[in-house]
Amino acid sequence: MSKERIVFMGTSDFAVATLKALLDADANVVGLITAPDRKAGRGMKLQPSAVKQFAVENELKVLQPTNLKSEEFLSELRKLKATLQVVVAFRMLPEVVWNMPEKGTFNLHASLLPQYRGAAPINWAVINGEKESGISTFFLQHQIDTGDIIFQEKVDIAENETAGELHDKLMNVGARLVVKTLQAIESGNAPSTPQNAIVGELNEAPKIFKETCKIDWNKSANDVFNHIRGLSPYPTAFTTLVSDDEEIGLKIFKASKSELSQEAKSGTIRVANQRMFVKCADGWLEVLELQMAGKKRMEAKAFLLGYSLDGYKCV
Repeated sequence: MSKERIVFMGTSDFAVATLKALLDADANVVGLITAPDRKAGRGMKLQPSAVKQFAVENELKVLQPTNLKSEEFLSELRKLKATLQVVVAFRMLPEVVWNMPEKGTFNLHASLLPQYRGAAPINWAVINGEKESGISTFFLQHQIDTGDIIFQEKVDIAENETAGELHDKLMNVGARLVVKTLQAIESGNAPSTPQNAIVGELNEAPKIFKETCKIDWNKSANDVFNHIRGLSPYPTAFTTLVSDDEEIGLKIFKASKSELSQEAKSGTIRVANQRMFVKCADGWLEVLELQMAGKKRMEAKAFLLGYSLDGYKCV
């Protein structure tokens, strides 16, 4: 069993994979910090985070603070007597929390730091058309995502890969990297490379808002293609179908580059052989999977069976 007393902090499925890997490696996880239960679903019933569900199933002690600086929470955290804290897909920590264990706190981040610091590194790497991404473990410091790097592992991004597919790859690579990091810390051989030792132009990964998801058909076909796959399946790129008397909101999950060569204005829609094409600044994309507001996700072919797009354009 691991000699370190570990407190794990996380919320999403991405974090569950790492927590499972730690337990499979016989790590001594003495407690878990996750988000409070939230209302969700049609009945708006309280739902636990994915990490809490997994923790309960594995009989781990769970804390769900609303305020990470409250004395009540800090007192409970001290009682766990952690010597090391591991953070995966959680929120920003105050210094009083991350500086508590004697061995410190390390974080798993889904990029090759210092590239893509911020809340949405997976999405932005795909949106920007990167050919590779990766995963980093690093010690927490005052400024977000700036601490000394422990380990990194590169992962290729395929031409048609979506953010969701990259998420799943990095989730599994990251889980293994956290176990490797723990073992290095326990053996006293953990590397520590300052991020300012890595030079080059940096891309950021800020939080994605609704306006980020709106498709700009005046951009190149390649940029729109990357934008769609970089937001698929969540939070999803969207457009609006507009005619003289109707507007229809449309999420687009999947598209492909087309060799269609007709001249037209950006946002023009062409339908041929039950296939839907939209004009970008320099070419056409074929829409493959979409979803109307209030409807299920479907293939474009099925959508076209029920809707005529004559007179519509995308804006």
